[in-house]
Amino acid sequence: MALAILLLCLLAAPGRGDPGPLEDVVIDRYYIPKICSREVQMGDFIRYHYNGTFKDGKKFDSSYDRGATVAGVVGVGRLITGMDRGLQGMCVNERRHLIVPPHLGYGSIGVAGMIPPDTTLYFDVIMLDIWNKEDKLQITTLHKPERCNRTVENSDFVRYHYNGTLLDGTHFDSSYSKDSTYDTYVGTGWLIKGMDGGLLGMCAGEKRRIIIPPFLAYGEKGYGTVIPPQASLVFDVLLVDLHNPKDGISLEHLEVPASCKRKAVTGDFVRYHYNGTLMDGTLFDSSYSRNHTYDTYIGKGYVIPGMDQGLQGVCFGEKRRIIVPPHLGYGENGAGNKIPGSAVLIFDIHVIDFHNPLDAVEIETLSRPEGCNVTTQDRDYVRYHYNCSLLDGTKLFSSHDYNHPQEATLGTSKVIDGLNTGLLNMCVGEKRVIVIPPHLGHGENGARGVPGSAVLRFEVELLSREEGVPEGYLFIWHGDPPANLYEDMDLNKDGEIPPEEFSTFIKAQLTEGKGRLMPSSDPETVIADMFQNQDRNQDGKITAEELKLKSDEDQERIHEEL
Repeated sequence: MALAILLLCLLAAPGRGDPGPLEDVVIDRYYIPKICSREVQMGDFIRYHYNGTFKDGKKFDSSYDRGATVAGVVGVGRLITGMDRGLQGMCVNERRHLIVPPHLGYGSIGVAGMIPPDTTLYFDVIMLDIWNKEDKLQITTLHKPERCNRTVENSDFVRYHYNGTLLDGTHFDSSYSKDSTYDTYVGTGWLIKGMDGGLLGMCAGEKRRIIIPPFLAYGEKGYGTVIPPQASLVFDVLLVDLHNPKDGISLEHLEVPASCKRKAVTGDFVRYHYNGTLMDGTLFDSSYSRNHTYDTYIGKGYVIPGMDQGLQGVCFGEKRRIIVPPHLGYGENGAGNKIPGSAVLIFDIHVIDFHNPLDAVEIETLSRPEGCNVTTQDRDYVRYHYNCSLLDGTKLFSSHDYNHPQEATLGTSKVIDGLNTGLLNMCVGEKRVIVIPPHLGHGENGARGVPGSAVLRFEVELLSREEGVPEGYLFIWHGDPPANLYEDMDLNKDGEIPPEEFSTFIKAQLTEGKGRLMPSSDPETVIADMFQNQDRNQDGKITAEELKLKSDEDQERIHEEL
């Protein structure tokens, strides 16, 4: 074929001078595209534009003037012989000048009222389209992502962007210009056959060029004013995402802790961080950007169904990817201006902690001294070291940071309930891990440095304990109190006991070991509270009658308790 074209080109005339009697078509290939993937052959269907003139330049016909390309088959006698020969070997977008002698044109008869007998014809032709009945889809992969867990199958719902052109490059449509993907089912008759076939096997994020012959596109009728009859179509496609209406969620376990003592179930309250993206990688939301976990119950409809399902069975500290089809996400309508309708959502989550409102304190004994038979009880005064962290290992507080242990009286609301529980029944020298759910910690609101609804982990070592006084008492005698208590307490013997005398007396008893206060880090506060309890009239002094009345009440209560 190439040799024949070359010989024809050698016969071409550079201008419209008289070429003399011609035995064959004279061809001038005055524009040949750099890329020519296909040449016209006998039996091919073609579309082309042309201007037809006489030797003097007078126009006798033009497809441009009619506003429609010419479509036909080459080499089957439907064109004049000169045109049949002159079009062979052309590429799409190639331009040729053809000189057709009368015997290869309309001969000695001509065309009444248009072409005189024995007329040489001059054609200026541009080839727009070439195809054949044996053609198939031509699919070229322009880009394929490294990760491809799934490809398009029949009955899948896809969202894709495209640019659509004719074979000569003429643009006819683009999803990009509409600022919206084209969303449709594959293999169910919603698309032209060629596009149905061209999308099969694509991955999300893949780019393809799909060349579709007319009989797999819009055929003899074309489409509106933008796609001519018998036009091959070229689509550059970017697949944004895909799913099937029958899909459930898809899970990828990115990082699972070696130890997983407990997994989340329906009714648990979970705190987690996440990045939410579309399948093309577009970020639509992130808890990290707000510097705050997303906190919610699972399995109760507080989150989209896909997340309700995807968070089931997570471990503390686990990282997993949850792929949510739209019918388990935000459906056909999407959400806001960041989640399109029918979008598949990808959540990369990191579980910080979870708990159940019915959870109790968890206590793990790391070490316990042998022969320990005395343990901490409510009202005991304890000193202990601790490290406090979140379940993901984030350090919150440590007594070691202050160079002295923590001190507290158990059962007096000096520490959070969960820690109070965890410190009970400990031996001096014992070490424990205490895990405290938020309802026994700092609750939904948290505290300074403690997030809301956070599960806390304490590592505790008990350093010492002092036996406490019974509940309701601030001071207890080790033996019997003085027989003349009031007289001993009234240091200046004026018949009244002001706060200063009361405090001096009590401190003397402590120094001499005759009694002890309720353990506290602030004895002055305890002594002041004791004075207020004795000062029934609240006049800033204690009388003998007040002391006796209070003493009688205490004795009666002790008797009842005994």
